[in-house]
Amino acid sequence: MDLFQRYPALSDLKAKARRRMPWFVFEYLDSATGSESVLRRNRDDLDAVQLMPSILHGEFVPDMSVNLFGKAHKLPFGVSPVGMSGLFWPDAERILARSATRAGLPYGLSTVASRTPEDVGPHLDGNGWFQIYPPRDPEIRADMLKRASDAGFSALVLTVDVPVASRRERQTRSGLTSPPRLTPRLLAQVARCPAWALGTARLGMPRMRLIDGYAGQLTGLSSTEHAGYMLRTSPDMSYLQALRDAWDGPLIVKGVLDARDVPALEQAGVDAIWVSNHAGRQFDGAPSTVSMLPAIRQATKLPLIFDSGIEGGLDILRAIALGADFVMMGRAWHYALGALGEAGPAHLIEMLKKDIASNMGQMGTHRLKDLPARLIPT
Repeated sequence: MDLFQRYPALSDLKAKARRRMPWFVFEYLDSATGSESVLRRNRDDLDAVQLMPSILHGEFVPDMSVNLFGKAHKLPFGVSPVGMSGLFWPDAERILARSATRAGLPYGLSTVASRTPEDVGPHLDGNGWFQIYPPRDPEIRADMLKRASDAGFSALVLTVDVPVASRRERQTRSGLTSPPRLTPRLLAQVARCPAWALGTARLGMPRMRLIDGYAGQLTGLSSTEHAGYMLRTSPDMSYLQALRDAWDGPLIVKGVLDARDVPALEQAGVDAIWVSNHAGRQFDGAPSTVSMLPAIRQATKLPLIFDSGIEGGLDILRAIALGADFVMMGRAWHYALGALGEAGPAHLIEMLKKDIASNMGQMGTHRLKDLPARLIPT
């Protein structure tokens, strides 16, 4: 039985990952904040987007390609930066970077990943995006940017929707702390997951290597905070302008939901806007990302990147039909790793390609830019 028979959908990978990851690790990956209302809104509002099928278009091979920042991508999706990615699966950052590079997808590395830009850069081919949680110290900021650039990262992502730590109650109940400490309760969970345990024992417990290089040993953090909170500031427009002046390459602002913010971002010289509610992990009162996308599309001609709630190829097409130019996913890649290890990302890519092709065929859309015409008004 091949992988597509056993794991035809992301939900199958998620179910398998849940069995192969320690419970506290899975809860960190899968959880949102508060009562997780926004997590449900993301899903419900994507499901509400309807697309009209179309008939008698004959046989064709759909064109899924996208041009972003002057670079051609064969597929319209990529790998979002995820904090402490290496906790979900041993060496996740480098595995995902290699998988993304083979498929020509952009790979995002978080400031608070468990690998540094220097660790990951050799596995990329100009497709690396470095996501920065803004350091308060301008010298640290300058050094981070230089290291990312020297390591080969081509785009910079400023995340703006994390002004303070979210509570993430479900994650707290799991017993996870920052940095992770293996209590007897957590060790019992680890013992039931031999593949995760052996890989972690070989590489060592993941930590925020980039941050550690600046901050040393820090204490006093809550379970939902991380060492980056001790170094960073909440950015304002002057901070964004300083980044624009310092970074010679595409600059993306991630975490935008309000179309009224668009003019100031355009004036600051950003190259793309990333429409996101942090996959429900920051503010449980936020609207769904997909409900805000049309207004932001109407407000700008800049490229729009989209995330939050994506569970398959149809969701990717829904986002593009509503105005997104490109879609990024975070959790999905780590469900794939948890389920299948190093084979997981390639399987997920093929799964999404098949799903996109199937749904484009149902709509008779040869190209992604034809998708808005298939939207059913609500």
